[in-house]
Amino acid sequence: MQERLKIAAVGSGYVGTVVSACFSKLGHEVVGVEVDLDKLAQLQAGIPPFWEGGLDDLLAEQVASGNLTFTDDMDAALAGTDIIFLCVGTPSGTDGHPDMSYVVNAARAIGGSLEGHNVIVTKSTVPIGSGMWLNATIDDALADAASTATFSVVSNPEFLREGSAIKDFMHPDRIVLGSDDPAAIDLVHRAYQPILDQTFEGGRPDVRPAMVHTGLVTAETVKYAANAFLAAKISFINEISQICERVGADITDVATAIGLDSRIGDKFLNAGIGWGGSCFGKDLDALAAIARDYGLHPRMLDAVREVNRSQRHLIVEKLQAELKTLRGRRVALLGLSFKPGTDDLRDAPAIDIASRLVQLGATVSAYDPVVKAFDEVPEVWIKDDVYAAVDRADAVVLITEWPEFNDVDYERVCSVMRGDYFLDGRNFLDPAKMLAAGLNYGSIGRLPANTSQTF
Repeated sequence: MQERLKIAAVGSGYVGTVVSACFSKLGHEVVGVEVDLDKLAQLQAGIPPFWEGGLDDLLAEQVASGNLTFTDDMDAALAGTDIIFLCVGTPSGTDGHPDMSYVVNAARAIGGSLEGHNVIVTKSTVPIGSGMWLNATIDDALADAASTATFSVVSNPEFLREGSAIKDFMHPDRIVLGSDDPAAIDLVHRAYQPILDQTFEGGRPDVRPAMVHTGLVTAETVKYAANAFLAAKISFINEISQICERVGADITDVATAIGLDSRIGDKFLNAGIGWGGSCFGKDLDALAAIARDYGLHPRMLDAVREVNRSQRHLIVEKLQAELKTLRGRRVALLGLSFKPGTDDLRDAPAIDIASRLVQLGATVSAYDPVVKAFDEVPEVWIKDDVYAAVDRADAVVLITEWPEFNDVDYERVCSVMRGDYFLDGRNFLDPAKMLAAGLNYGSIGRLPANTSQTF
């Protein structure tokens, strides 16, 4: 029989809400802690305060089952808990170091409410060495409260991709647990047992994830190293795409060919505008800052960031090359979120691109299937559909590769535009189809027509 543990998740943002809902689905009793009263009311009603595919139904189901509850009362949440997951945000602070203020506040609140022995698991992406710092912070809180409670700290980095977070949690490639307390690792391991065995409803027993047990500092380093490597892979193929444009090669075929090498693999080799979101940039900056703290010069990490930044500039440069002056021009953006499957605008390329276009005097309109407000660049006109967005546009830029953009009637798009330039910033659409629709189609590192071969 599956062991049922009591789990508390402190912080019910993106990570905390997914963690809470998924552990509840596995049969554990879960309490989520949220201090923002507006968000708390939504969560208690089974409504996530952000958009993530599949989470609406899962959260509503688990809240209705009684397995999952939410509260702002830390004492009540931690009463009788076996494991406490720390899931608060760590946004970028000064000099690349994460802002740890939310973690500090949460750690002190946890220390003031602990009873007996607890295992505290850091899901938040924290600087390397934070496990020991967290130990000291909670120890101080316990001393202030004259508490005799004890605890152990485990690092369990999250690898959730926005847009597929539930799948990533329930069907991960690996689960990493780091601690200096073997008993604490064993308890958290047991919480994940249904995932390791894939015995839950919808599990895949033929594809079981790996479990990695390691030390606290090593586990903290794993998250930064993983994200830095993925970001580097994208920046690498984007730099190659610029070489392809100069020499007349096709980046799609180049990426396909090198991706067939098992040492390289085909993931994260899609050239385009580059990466965004809340993780890659923040984690790169944090890892580079840590390296500098120890007297190292993270030249490769800095280059990864610089190449990614240049891809956003490239979009505006391509528009300038085609339209010449942008002042008085109409430019439509298709997609605003940093990737499909989410409404997250954190470090979204659309923000930098739209800001620069507005600065250069362009009128900018946009359509995104889920983003309905764009306060980051208030001058942008948000439209209800693709055709309204591209109406009278001199140029259109595909920013986010939402699947529905493959089904757009591009002949109609061409007919309502004032110009005909369509820049596919994700190399997402079929060049031949776009040319047949009458559009002057541009992309990133691809040949003008579909001359690629099948490998």
